[in-house]
Amino acid sequence: MKIGFVGLGAMGLPMAMNLVKGGHDVTGFDLSADALAELEKAGGTAGASGAAAAEGADLVVTMLPKAEHVEAAIFGETGILEGAGAETVLVNMSTILPEETDAISARLAGRMAMVDAPVGRSALEAKRGALLILASGSEADKEKARPAFECMGNETIDCGAIGNGSRVKIINNFMGVSLNALTAEALTLAEASGLDIRLALDVMRGTIAGIGHMKVTYPNKVLKGDLLAGFPSDLAHKDLGLAIRLAESTNVPTYMGAAALQTYSIVRAEGRGRQDYTAVYPTLRGLAGLPEAIPYDASGDEEYDPFKKD
Repeated sequence: MKIGFVGLGAMGLPMAMNLVKGGHDVTGFDLSADALAELEKAGGTAGASGAAAAEGADLVVTMLPKAEHVEAAIFGETGILEGAGAETVLVNMSTILPEETDAISARLAGRMAMVDAPVGRSALEAKRGALLILASGSEADKEKARPAFECMGNETIDCGAIGNGSRVKIINNFMGVSLNALTAEALTLAEASGLDIRLALDVMRGTIAGIGHMKVTYPNKVLKGDLLAGFPSDLAHKDLGLAIRLAESTNVPTYMGAAALQTYSIVRAEGRGRQDYTAVYPTLRGLAGLPEAIPYDASGDEEYDPFKKD
């Protein structure tokens, strides 16, 4: 395909280069002359504007820092719309707010088709062509973009209607970035308590702390409607309180842990202390005004038990 690519930064440049490697005719545009030169070295073409990158293109990919940059690249003077043809599909892979995605899509209605496809993983995976692509939009437009996705990533998840890609990307990053802060708290607490960090890593890699709730506790407990205590909320509250007291004695700031302790206090105040600690989920759902029944069918899930004996 002929592909325009606007935004050749730390993520965008290797993504564009992988499109070239995949045999596509890529014209890029960026404000950085160095980035354009790198794309040319890789076999791509340097465009003078977004319009030039979009001229004659089957797809135009945008990979930019903020929604205002995406909007300027599309609607601004010498922007993508000026060069795009009737069949060109815009593929926005930037991470922006869902309402910003919806607004751009609405402005493009009747003028240009759009796919919302933010990516997961880092610049390292971008270089390797191993991104996780979260594609949302019409089926026809996603299918048109599929060959490009296969060059830039090793997994594409169909997120349904446009805007859902942005929503799930932001929620995924919310969890990953928050867990990063909690991980730093845990390792700092381990070191301040006199432990070798290697020991802490060895222990936590073999428990839920390192393996994760998305793989084990939630699919096996609360998402199945099972709140019989595997690990009671009362005990979770007690153990977390012990950790906070240890942090106090070693002068370690534990903002994330302290906030979690308050969450478990709310769970207990609602009478869920003897339920499994995944009862945090229905507790927060209730506070958010969501219906009591969790709309999840676990029947098709594969069993994942990292602790199973051979």
